[in-house]
Amino acid sequence: MHLRRKLVAGNWKMNGSLASLSELGAIAEAARAAGGVDVAICPPFTLIAAAVTRSGGLLIGAQDIHAQESGAHTGCVSVSMVREAGARLVIAGHSERRADQHETDGEVRAKAEAALAGGLVAIVCVGESAAERGEGRHLAVVAAMLAGSLPDEWEDGELVVAYEPIWAIGTGKVATPADVAEMHAAIRVALVRRYGDRGLRIRILYGGSVNAGNAAELFAVADVDGALVGGASLTAAAFVPIVEAAAAS
Repeated sequence: MHLRRKLVAGNWKMNGSLASLSELGAIAEAARAAGGVDVAICPPFTLIAAAVTRSGGLLIGAQDIHAQESGAHTGCVSVSMVREAGARLVIAGHSERRADQHETDGEVRAKAEAALAGGLVAIVCVGESAAERGEGRHLAVVAAMLAGSLPDEWEDGELVVAYEPIWAIGTGKVATPADVAEMHAAIRVALVRRYGDRGLRIRILYGGSVNAGNAAELFAVADVDGALVGGASLTAAAFVPIVEAAAAS
């Protein structure tokens, strides 16, 4: 049996300010008290360096990167830039970027490869829309996203997969434990088929309106190795109970 340490990562999206970093102290204290859980916060680019200085041992990450190391890419940042700022992980392929910035599986894969080559944790997001689930295509859709978005091989860094059903992100709707169990099991099978024994060590996170009220139930599902949390990660009051639920699972 492969024991995978839980990872709870907060994605602040386009929220936060220097004043918001005051929340990190209580989150870090709770993480230390809980033990056995990796806890990360991914603030906007402008806050990464300042967050690192106030992290108290939390992992600080970036919400996106460009696949290239440098060049004429106005408004973008590279792996070396976020790493120099102190980031230790990167989110790639969040559904909001796939939808709003029209990112393709190939682009997500290139970003994940760049992050891994830079020695960072790469959290690759996949998930189906409400229409795709309603049509019964959710497993096939996510399988195709995994095939197109994940690197074939990597030597450095750590690969993490986050399953975020698009219809549950920021909507208050949460996939049922049965839905999560079905998808996470299918993702695990796909990872083992592709990577062999290494696929058993890849952490699979659930994301989509995770909060203090549903975290324990979600973490009890097989192959749920943590969570990618949006709005509930913005304050210690909302985020700490999720960390504590992960530690207790």
